Amino acid sequence: MALSDILNGGDWLIEETGFDPDKANFHETIFTVGNGYLGTRGTLEEGHRGELSGTYLAGVYDHNDSTVIDQVNAPDWLPLAVWVAGTRLDVQTCMVVEYRRALDLRQGVLYRTTLFEDSEGRRTRLESLRFASLADRHLCAIRLRIMAENHSSEVVVESALNGLRRNLDRLPVYTDHPSFHAEVKWQKWAKSRHMGEVDADISGGGIYLEMETLDTGHRLGYGARLATPVGAVRSRRRDYERVAESVTLQAGEGVPVTLDKTVAIFTSRDVAAGDLRTRCQQTAGQGFEDLLAANAEAWHAAWDACDVTVEGDSAATRAARFNIYHLLIAANPEDPRANIGAKSLSGEGYKGHVFWDTEIFMLPFYIYTQPETAKALLLYRYHTLDGARTNAKANGFAGAQYAWESADTGLETTPKWTADGKNRIWTGEEEIHVTADVAYGILTYVTATGDWDFMRDYGAEILFETSRFWASRLEHNAAEDRYELTRVIGPDEFHEHVDNNTFTNCMARWHLLETVAVYERLKAEGASEALPKQDEVAHWREMADAIHIPIDRKQHLIEQFSGYFAREDVPVTEWDENDMPRYPAGYDHFNMNDTMLVKQPDVIMLLYVLPDAFDDETKRANYAFYEPRTLHKSSLSPAIHAIMGIEVGDPAKALTYFNRSAFVDLADNQGNTQDGIHAASAGGTWQALVFGFGGFRVKDGRMTFKPWLPEGWSELAFKLHWRGKVLQVRVYRGSVEFMLAADAEMKEEILVFGQPETLTGGSAVSVPIPD
Repeated sequence: MALSDILNGGDWLIEETGFDPDKANFHETIFTVGNGYLGTRGTLEEGHRGELSGTYLAGVYDHNDSTVIDQVNAPDWLPLAVWVAGTRLDVQTCMVVEYRRALDLRQGVLYRTTLFEDSEGRRTRLESLRFASLADRHLCAIRLRIMAENHSSEVVVESALNGLRRNLDRLPVYTDHPSFHAEVKWQKWAKSRHMGEVDADISGGGIYLEMETLDTGHRLGYGARLATPVGAVRSRRRDYERVAESVTLQAGEGVPVTLDKTVAIFTSRDVAAGDLRTRCQQTAGQGFEDLLAANAEAWHAAWDACDVTVEGDSAATRAARFNIYHLLIAANPEDPRANIGAKSLSGEGYKGHVFWDTEIFMLPFYIYTQPETAKALLLYRYHTLDGARTNAKANGFAGAQYAWESADTGLETTPKWTADGKNRIWTGEEEIHVTADVAYGILTYVTATGDWDFMRDYGAEILFETSRFWASRLEHNAAEDRYELTRVIGPDEFHEHVDNNTFTNCMARWHLLETVAVYERLKAEGASEALPKQDEVAHWREMADAIHIPIDRKQHLIEQFSGYFAREDVPVTEWDENDMPRYPAGYDHFNMNDTMLVKQPDVIMLLYVLPDAFDDETKRANYAFYEPRTLHKSSLSPAIHAIMGIEVGDPAKALTYFNRSAFVDLADNQGNTQDGIHAASAGGTWQALVFGFGGFRVKDGRMTFKPWLPEGWSELAFKLHWRGKVLQVRVYRGSVEFMLAADAEMKEEILVFGQPETLTGGSAVSVPIPD
């Protein structure tokens, strides 16, 4: 049986044919395997010069000699190299005759087959299967099959654990934007060291390596075993921050040789440091077949809850599944102390820091398909509340201010300068809307799940403390008798140091009013401990009602910030090969402040997150005004424009924007997928499918639907979790069908095109779609 026989076909596969060194780092990102505990980039097992390899463990950060704290590039468990008659089989030493890799999204397995020819004409095929187990998040495995196709030779296989790892840190300033050879481009970076070896063992039935982070003191234990054919001769060796096991065997012509590498990974975040070696060595001894079967079963269960399919557009289905796959491997429901970095666990972009991306772009996916994971992600915000309090105090404010970029403690970790030191970064000081975004995530979760215990035990404290921040951050304009927020940055990061960004002001107002409502419910329930005083809550309400919201009621036009309409209206005149707007001549990210051009949705973002606050005419007017001025220089942009395009009646652009979001990594249309997956865009793609084309929104505590299918799509299918029930939705060209899971104990009333429909468990309800 060929290793490829286990692969699913069709819309479940992402494939690469032929090795291209210029695209190798791109493929390393998209072929990342993981399980939320760890992520490992899709580097070749034997490696190659120019690789950007990496394994990242959720919640493992370190500062040491880096400019700001990093998510640590942890020890590498992949190394598995082969020598045939003394020649190393890799893409640079040998001729590559055949090459194919395929990521099976259905079971989280990466397959590889390569036919090498060495200088003596010997042809040897390597096949491998690789996965990080979703059934046991501490386990990873590789099956390697070697076939000598036209020779019989001595073969040496080396399995290693490599702790000699570095993180990218700083880059020199290059004024002419040179293009470097694929083999050397990462050597241009200054790098940071975050680990040192504290234990190693090569005397037992496998190999063991333990590293410790230098600043944060996390112990990282790796144990590996290599199962080989009978008669193989073993040897082990220990090098600097590296341990290896080698086997020598004879490969007969046409006779496959199979080896299995299993690796167990634990850290002192999981178990006591003194138990790491024992846990790793015991756990690594499990058999490959059992691990593979358990992993497949866990993946099937995950997909059953969250798969999205598009009949009539197989590319859209594949792209949807690709984005969902990367969301599934980004978060761990068992770890409430970790969150998702902007590049998930697939690369070092943004140093593994956590942004508003989680609450606004990714969390909805987890809330409506994996609610336990959503809860864990929000508990991270609770566990980092002290860090948010420290941020507020350091900035001279009361309460808790969540960091624009955070790591393990919640302290502000945004760098002050770009990686080349050329441009100042102000977001850490000024992009304060993130505090309201955290509140938005909490309230969305509680509404969808009905988990009031979470609100009582965790959420309310966050809301009260963050409302205290807003109350101290808001500035009273005595002349106008209103409250303002000056010197801020909104979602559109082209514009710094602005006053009264409407998104920020509206979110602060919404935040305060929602906190008042939570307070009133808790008080009515008889809660008394830790509740704010009545006069403090009354002051929050008064301040919220007096926050300045710049909107022209006659034209229904919202000014993005005070003075925005007076900026220069520079037209967009050129688009790139991906139909994305180009910067106008003479402009780049850092000199747009005096223009009306927008990096990503700001006012349009506000219309999306607070849809009930604005009427349809206001939504149409602002979409028509801001959409042509948006350059989409953030991957977060297209999905929101897709959803709002549908909502305001611009479906042609909606499909274009959906494709930009869905294929941002598969097509590398931002040109930086090599740095890691655009995790927020993955979440935005799911939202575009479900909230956009599926028409799902929550209004007044009820599920509502207003679906629309683009030309060529005959069916869109997805599931939603809602207050302990599972709802299957199927949108057809002329109707939409709803079915609650048969075990649903209660009826559920929903709104479809504004009309109520009552659902009961196990019974399908079909509703015509109006012309």
